[in-house]
Amino acid sequence: MVAEKETLSLSKCPDKMPQRRTKLLEQQPLPVHQPRSRLSEGFTVKAMMKNSVVRGPPAAGAFKERPTKPTAFRKFYERGDFPIALEHDSKGNKIAWKVEIEKLDYHHYLPLFFDGLSEMVFPYNFFARQGIHDMLEHGGSKILPVIPQLILPIKSALNLRNRQVICVTLKVIQHLVVSADMVGEALVPYYRQILPILNIFKNMNVNSGDGIDYSQQKRENVGDLIQETLGVLERYGGEDAFINIKYMVPTYESCLLN
Repeated sequence: MVAEKETLSLSKCPDKMPQRRTKLLEQQPLPVHQPRSRLSEGFTVKAMMKNSVVRGPPAAGAFKERPTKPTAFRKFYERGDFPIALEHDSKGNKIAWKVEIEKLDYHHYLPLFFDGLSEMVFPYNFFARQGIHDMLEHGGSKILPVIPQLILPIKSALNLRNRQVICVTLKVIQHLVVSADMVGEALVPYYRQILPILNIFKNMNVNSGDGIDYSQQKRENVGDLIQETLGVLERYGGEDAFINIKYMVPTYESCLLN
């Protein structure tokens, strides 16, 4: 009877009835403020601060091409100081010399033509390269006294780090070495100016797998052309050539001793 009275009294007073428990929603965690990471240069005060990310060193750019500068060859050509003209032939273009090549002043003209090795625009590049080969073929004993004046243009052309210019310059160096007697030995003291760029590009070969690399046939593969040029320099440079090449290009192996 007592239990029935309690149930009746609770039914009459709904406020006193036990309320059902509601399921509490899971509270989402408050967003945590994450500090931004700051980019900073190495070896600075900011690099020691909290949340700082040190920026890595930039690329050295050893293989990056350098911008070309206006050459003296272009200036003299536009002014009409060279005794040359363009002759169209069935085999292609060639230089028509207005005077005999043997009578040219090699101390004046040959360094100017070598300065044109840095040119990459027609007709300047064609006249400079073809003019050099023509003068080297007919120069003879006039070439050897001019060697010191040719080092700076050769170095400037190689320092452009342009693949096409490097290939052309290497072919010119090979022709220069065999053009006259004692020229190869006269170049040995200047290896420190010429060979550093060759040391950088010596291993630049095209990995074509089982394909065919036609640049080898056209002699436009930089790595093979450098190896060939170093061999020519050693062969015609005398007894001191190899040790001087080895000093500047440590990975070079002699083509005469082996």
